[in-house]
Amino acid sequence: MKTKLFFFFIIVHFSLLNAQKNGPKLIVRGDDMGYSHSGNLALLKSYKEGIETSIEVIVPAPWFPEAVKMLNDNPNVDVGIHLALTSEWDNVKWRPVSDCPSIKNADGYFYPMVFPNPNYPKESIKENQWNIEDVEKEFRAQIELGLKYIPRISHLSAHMGCAHLSEEVNAMTKRLAKEYGLFYDMSEYNVERPSYDASPKTYEGRLKSFITMLESLQPNKTYLFVEHPGLDNEELQAISHIGYEDVAAHRQDVTNLFTDQKVKDKILEKGIQLVNYKDVSK
Repeated sequence: MKTKLFFFFIIVHFSLLNAQKNGPKLIVRGDDMGYSHSGNLALLKSYKEGIETSIEVIVPAPWFPEAVKMLNDNPNVDVGIHLALTSEWDNVKWRPVSDCPSIKNADGYFYPMVFPNPNYPKESIKENQWNIEDVEKEFRAQIELGLKYIPRISHLSAHMGCAHLSEEVNAMTKRLAKEYGLFYDMSEYNVERPSYDASPKTYEGRLKSFITMLESLQPNKTYLFVEHPGLDNEELQAISHIGYEDVAAHRQDVTNLFTDQKVKDKILEKGIQLVNYKDVSK
């Protein structure tokens, strides 16, 4: 009987190992490091105490210097440059890090939007006389400044979809990624975005939606989930734009999701492997 039990547990053990090996892979990316102190704290919390595996930093954002210090104090975090051409919040603004007049507004800030938005008429890059030379100059400047202070940067991503301003901009971004040895288009590695219902307005609804998303992940596939952790405090309560007024409450929910024990338990139950950009390329 003892021999049978021994072999039974051996079989179960290796079955679990095989299931995890072939289980879904999931990159959990937290975006926008640098836009606020609250965001910086939440992104690190989501990595240290939660399921987040990669952090995107906005180089021209006002809290970038603090982000650099935090990331260098946590050298195992996978970091990406979140290329930005917008300064979307009403009460805090940032400017390009290069001399690129065609992508600045009259006050020298980035426009608030990439694409036309009825709440901000004629305040998108798309509606103004931008040129590809200025976009490339700015992207290159952000990449080089990011690599100067965080040499382990592994990839690029696009804040508010700015790299999709046009097909030409997207092609240029791919070219820059290859030039600097960074990942960009994860579809080249068969990485998919999971189906996720972002409509719930309560934490309970968002948790249920996130759990449903985890349950939908398929074996032997790799997925990328993107959200924006934050802390619901006075600083973040002062940050918003028209159409997105509940920033602090929403982003606190994201932090809660990324650190929720129920989420961790579901990941373990499903045999989901939490990975980062570098892992996917191996």
